[in-house]
Amino acid sequence: MSTVLPPAGPGAAASWAADPYGRALSRGRGPLFLRGMDGWLLPLDVERWCADADAADLSALRRCEGPVIDIGCGPGRLVAALAARGHRALGIDVSEAAVGRTRRTGGAALRRSVFEPLPGEGRWGTALLVDGNIGIGGDPRVLLRRIATVLAPGGLLITEAAPHDVDERVRVRLDDGREQAGTAPHFPWARVGVSALLLHARSQSWKPVGQWEADGRPFLALRRARTVRTTSQDADTANSAAVMSSQLPRNLSGDIPLAGS
Repeated sequence: MSTVLPPAGPGAAASWAADPYGRALSRGRGPLFLRGMDGWLLPLDVERWCADADAADLSALRRCEGPVIDIGCGPGRLVAALAARGHRALGIDVSEAAVGRTRRTGGAALRRSVFEPLPGEGRWGTALLVDGNIGIGGDPRVLLRRIATVLAPGGLLITEAAPHDVDERVRVRLDDGREQAGTAPHFPWARVGVSALLLHARSQSWKPVGQWEADGRPFLALRRARTVRTTSQDADTANSAAVMSSQLPRNLSGDIPLAGS
C-alpha cells in the first residue's frame, strides 16, 4: 500500500514565496528573520546563501553519491557547485525567486514542495537538507519518512543540525522589518540539534554513517535502510516518475538522468 503523505501546506509554501524572501534574494542580503508567534527571532543568513559554496558546504558536497536532490535549495549555491563539479543535481524550492536565481547561476531547479510528487522518486542517490531545512514542515520525523521515499534504497541523506542542543516545534513567519506585524502568514517550523536529530533519525530507521562540524556548522550523513519494496510501491514510483518527467522543462528532463536509468 502506498504511503499517504501530508499536504505540503499552502501557508508554508505561500510564506516562503512571499515578498520578504523574494526581496532578500533579489538584493542578495538581509535582514531577514523567522519570527515566532511570541516574538522570538531567528536570523537567516541570506548573504551566505547567495554567495558561492564555502568550505563548510564543500565538506558536505564531497560526500554526495549519485544524482543529488537539494530540498529547499534557496538561491542554488549548492546545486550550482555540484553542477560545476560534474554532478547531476536538481534543486526544489517553493519560492519562484529561489528557483529563478538557481537557474541563473547554472543549476537545475523546479518550483515544488518536498511533499508533492517529485521526478525520479525512489531513485535519487543523495538528498540534501542544509541551512536548517530539516525544519521544513515542522516535524522532522515526518520529513525523514518522506525523504526515505525520495531516495533509492541505501541512499544518503546529508543534513545540517542546529548548532545548539535544541528540539523544538514552532510557528513562524518571515520578517524583513518592512512588513506590518501580522501581515505574513505563520507556518510550522522545527529546530533540532545533533542529539535530537540522531534520535529522530533512528526512530525512522535511518543509520548514521557520518558526523562532522565545519565552520561551526554540524552535519550528519544518514543512510536509508535497504528495504524491499512491494510491487504496488514500485508501480507507484514508476508512474510518478513518468508523469513528472513529462512535465519537466526540456532542458531539465534531458539533463537529469537518474540512478538506474
